[in-house]
Amino acid sequence: MSRAFPQLEMDRVYGFFHYLSDVFHDICFRGDVVGVEHLPATGGHLIAANHASHLDPFILGSQMPRQVTFFARKTLWKPGFASWWLDRVGVIPVDRDGGSDVGAIKRVLAALKQEKIIIMFPEGTRSPDGHLQKPKAGVGLFACRTQVAVVPARIFGSFEAFDRRGRIRLGVPVTVVFGKPLPASAYDDPAAGKERYQVASDRIMAEIAKLRPPPETVI
Repeated sequence: MSRAFPQLEMDRVYGFFHYLSDVFHDICFRGDVVGVEHLPATGGHLIAANHASHLDPFILGSQMPRQVTFFARKTLWKPGFASWWLDRVGVIPVDRDGGSDVGAIKRVLAALKQEKIIIMFPEGTRSPDGHLQKPKAGVGLFACRTQVAVVPARIFGSFEAFDRRGRIRLGVPVTVVFGKPLPASAYDDPAAGKERYQVASDRIMAEIAKLRPPPETVI
């Protein structure tokens, strides 16, 4: 893989938008990116991150040297460019609660078997105030069903840069911090019974909460 231009190893359309997102982050919301060395160089795994802004998928994905797969609400598939783009870059359509969407579950399991990377936002939707919210069971379901490593990630500053009211503030730094991969033994408790998936999600979210921005980062 080219360290200078990882996009060369990606699908051409995905790589093009990956590059644009990276440039967009550098110019408009440049912040620190910490812990990239924790990202597995091979194999399928999950990236679990907090979610506070529409900026999160673009900025998070642009800081990863490998092509990743995202979820998006089925309602975003509308006639025209949006549907073409979502399909072309490999986004998986899902009902609002991914844990109840059988089709999405099958597509995620297949993607992980193909050693792809899936980005998930355990909270299920954007935070209303920028603070971490209680996770849904979806990420725990996928993690426990596949037993893959889960990399916790935390995005700082995206709510301040682009909040739920659509107010955008150029120049606000958005920082991304990746934690160390969590093996299945760190999040999965088969003895939890019906609460197994929620317990896994709670443990993964707790690891996200532990991540902190570099001391010099101002948010």
